[in-house]
Amino acid sequence: MKLWDCIVIAIRALARNKLRSILTMLGILIGVGAVVAIMSLGQAQETEMEKAFASLGSNLIYVTPGTLGGQGMMGAGGSAATLTLEDAQAIARDAPSVKGVAPAAQRYDAQIVAGRETLTGIVAGVTQPYQEINNLSLAQGNFITVYDDRAKSRVVVLGSELAKSLFGEMDPTGQSIRIDGRQFEVIGVLETKGVGFGTEDSTAYVPLSTFYATLAPDQVTSRGYNVQAIAIQANSKDEVNSAMDEITAILRDRHRLREWEEDDFSLISMESIAGIAGEMLGLIRLILAAIAGISLLVGAIGIMNIMLVSVTERIREIGLRKAVGAKQRDILIQFLIEAATLSFCGGALGVGLAWLLTQFASAMATRAGFPIDVMLSGGVVVMALGVAIFIGLVSGLYPAIRAARLDPIESLRHE
Repeated sequence: MKLWDCIVIAIRALARNKLRSILTMLGILIGVGAVVAIMSLGQAQETEMEKAFASLGSNLIYVTPGTLGGQGMMGAGGSAATLTLEDAQAIARDAPSVKGVAPAAQRYDAQIVAGRETLTGIVAGVTQPYQEINNLSLAQGNFITVYDDRAKSRVVVLGSELAKSLFGEMDPTGQSIRIDGRQFEVIGVLETKGVGFGTEDSTAYVPLSTFYATLAPDQVTSRGYNVQAIAIQANSKDEVNSAMDEITAILRDRHRLREWEEDDFSLISMESIAGIAGEMLGLIRLILAAIAGISLLVGAIGIMNIMLVSVTERIREIGLRKAVGAKQRDILIQFLIEAATLSFCGGALGVGLAWLLTQFASAMATRAGFPIDVMLSGGVVVMALGVAIFIGLVSGLYPAIRAARLDPIESLRHE
């Protein structure tokens, strides 16, 4: 029997029991849809994450006080105030592998008022190099200058989301806002960082000297001017390790730490952060894919069950076909094709479901302010359909062998 004839017979057999065939395909449909959606969303997220890290550069190093905690790179890495502005100045002066240094001091509970809008937000005191080192782009106006820092100017640069919350669609540059009751002039607005890992979009940036003088005098102590993070740019990616060694030596010496004492600060490079984030994302994708794979297993069991039922229902048909010359191979191929067709149709519908899920997720992320471009790659679709067909063939193998081995005489006598 020709292969095409087997395909036609298989499709007709499945069409005779439409509802049963559809219900059987559901397990494969849900499994393939979930797996493809998870892989596609994971790839899109990985791409966005790579763009975010690439925008900062692979030669970036962050120094935070104490041990690394949950505040993020822009926040206080530990509870102890062990880093000072003087530490940052020493690194810039004494570390030959360092190209730029940008200390940052922060408050997370500042009251920001613009007109009738009032909110509690993050205010960061920074210097001019902060923009270049952290690769911040301006949508409007200018960033803080050396003159602003020296003159303790009351100027502020707003993150994109903060500017939108305070002023809506109006141009904020030149407008006045009040931070903890003190008036500041808005001189610039940053472009959105989107799915980045920081809080740049919701932060207000003021000159570091102004921050200490007007907003956080309590951060000026006998040790010096406390900072919550120091962003450091090495001369190149190849000099990151040597820069980290130099920074460690300078800070240990300044903090008078003895050989057996642990560092009271933490260093992490952008390359390390990217690696950790990639591993975490990969682990999450693997777990979700494994959970989705359970649906494929359920679908495979469903196909085997239905094919066994089909063999029982069609014993006389099998006996008649053998009586008129059909070989065991023909019967085997017919039932395998039926199982593969069921699985392939379920997989194809699953790909359609995956497309709907990814479009919905993309729309929701965009609405939430984290635009992400999700595409179903051809490789993932082909792999998913291949896996679906393989599952169908494996699940239908036992029922097909059982059908092929039926005795034609006993089959014809079957009631």
